[in-house]
Amino acid sequence: MSKRFQTVGSLLRPADLLVYKEQIEHREDIQYPFYDEFPGYEACEAAATAVVVQEQLEHGLTVLTDGEFSKSLWHLDFVWGFKGIERYIAEHGYFFRDLDGVSKYETRRDIGLKITAPLSGKNHHFIKIYQRLQALAQGHDTKLCVPSPSHIFGELSWSDNIGAPDAVYASTTELKQGLVQAYKEFVTDYAAAGGRILQFDDCLWQIFADDNPNSPFTGESIDHEAVNAMAAEFIDINNQVIDFGHSLGLKMWTHNCRGNYDSRNMGGGSYVKIANLFLKQLKYDRFFLEWDDERAGSLEALKVFQARPDTEIVLGLLSSKTRELDDEQRVLRMLDQAAAILGKDRLLLSHQCGFASCDCGNSLTEAEQWAKIDQGQRLALSYWGE
Repeated sequence: MSKRFQTVGSLLRPADLLVYKEQIEHREDIQYPFYDEFPGYEACEAAATAVVVQEQLEHGLTVLTDGEFSKSLWHLDFVWGFKGIERYIAEHGYFFRDLDGVSKYETRRDIGLKITAPLSGKNHHFIKIYQRLQALAQGHDTKLCVPSPSHIFGELSWSDNIGAPDAVYASTTELKQGLVQAYKEFVTDYAAAGGRILQFDDCLWQIFADDNPNSPFTGESIDHEAVNAMAAEFIDINNQVIDFGHSLGLKMWTHNCRGNYDSRNMGGGSYVKIANLFLKQLKYDRFFLEWDDERAGSLEALKVFQARPDTEIVLGLLSSKTRELDDEQRVLRMLDQAAAILGKDRLLLSHQCGFASCDCGNSLTEAEQWAKIDQGQRLALSYWGE
């Protein structure tokens, strides 16, 4: 067991739980958390969660999650739990880069979000989910993973929810205010329930990197002033909620990702290009960053953290997307490079993302998943001695 090895959050769902998740994907006439429509679903989820928490304990993990077994998608279940949101099946899903690196891969389509009333995060189902985790954790540290406010702001503001004659929010400014308030309501309830660590997951930073070939914000015709203003707004909306969480005594963490769906990714973009924005300005206590392949660019991006001595960095040098164990010499070499910039004491190790950001999970078995987690534990123990 090493306290220096961490998991991002999600773990592969068992087959009996996936039976329910696959039905949810194709139903538009149901309401989150869907228990009433599927007899046996809630009991199956609870039993599977109890098993996966025990497995985390047996494999020496020091910060536990519920494996995100309560989720179908890494971010949308949380939004479905807001008052004022209606879920629907869209004309298409999200598009990821396929494994050949060229063609597109379409995700599930139940991703539509319609704002029907002012948003509220009070009495959110995720509080019950967290209390279930607490009861199973045997006193160990626990964390809850939810999408960042800026990510949800992006998805909602780029939809047809804003500015229509019957829209709840007439402008993105109104949406921002409403969304921040909903998050603060949720964070208040989370702290009151005994939560101490809240992790915001985020996949949008890299669209602002001008070396990302898949970004809509690159090219000669782009209004860079408008793009920079949008990045600043994303940072501000997150920091408002981070500051609020800190005021309640929470540790506020983040995980950044370039997409993780069925072992596929969504794009590129190096950290160097966005370091002075998202790495330097976001007020998180701990950053989970992915460096499992060349898309993340140089570790030189870590230099912006030299002026933030209390910030911890979790290096996602291992891959949750592949079935094979990772190249240990590469991991140790990159740990040395990062330590030369920040020192060993500020660093931790993880896989670049969870093993199942969506319910289908990545293309590996549960046995292979735990083998990769055990490898991470061994590497961390050998490197840090703790």
